[in-house]
Amino acid sequence: MTTVTSTDTGLQSLAGATGSAALSKTSADFNMFLKMLTTQMQNQDPLDPMDTSQYTQQLVQFSQVEQSIQQTSTLKDILSSLTTQDMAQTSNFIGREAQFASSTAGLMGDAAATWGYNATIPVSSITATITNASGSVVDTRTIEANGASGRFSWDGKLTDGRQAPDGAYTVAFAGTDASGGSVAMTANSIGTVKEVVTANGTVSLGVNGVQLPASALVRVSAQD
Repeated sequence: MTTVTSTDTGLQSLAGATGSAALSKTSADFNMFLKMLTTQMQNQDPLDPMDTSQYTQQLVQFSQVEQSIQQTSTLKDILSSLTTQDMAQTSNFIGREAQFASSTAGLMGDAAATWGYNATIPVSSITATITNASGSVVDTRTIEANGASGRFSWDGKLTDGRQAPDGAYTVAFAGTDASGGSVAMTANSIGTVKEVVTANGTVSLGVNGVQLPASALVRVSAQD
């Protein structure tokens, strides 16, 4: 079942909780300033009232604090609206194959962790080193290649016959050319989008149980 969910709670601020704290502090300063100004006006000496220029300056400060609160609230509303729009647009990717500028892919059930690889020149052999979320190497595979790009799928079967648990796995590709020289390579995570999630103003796509940022998308294509 594909889903579109939101985990935003409370105020959607300029940057999550930081923005909410900033708005709360500004509101507190505003209330404190108002109380001080009112007290000052009530307790001034009738025979020697507050200087007009000082009074005007304080009113200007009062107005600036009020404007700051209004601007912060307006920006919060704008960012909330933009996040909702981004989420709605990204939901169109559900059910489609997506490629991300990330070397981390998800392994879940019968769905293998899949990566695309790219080399600066054609390679004849590739060593894929797979690590788990803790950074420990769990498997190493040798891939025969004939070109500068392709894809590699890992089903989670370990050398001792055990099945690797579901989760996020990272791959590192080391390629060699026909003469045995080392070739620089990059990896891209590939998978079918199952859900769209937004948290703290950031939209992510769920692929094989792993959340990958929408900003890392490099390609989206229809399923065969």
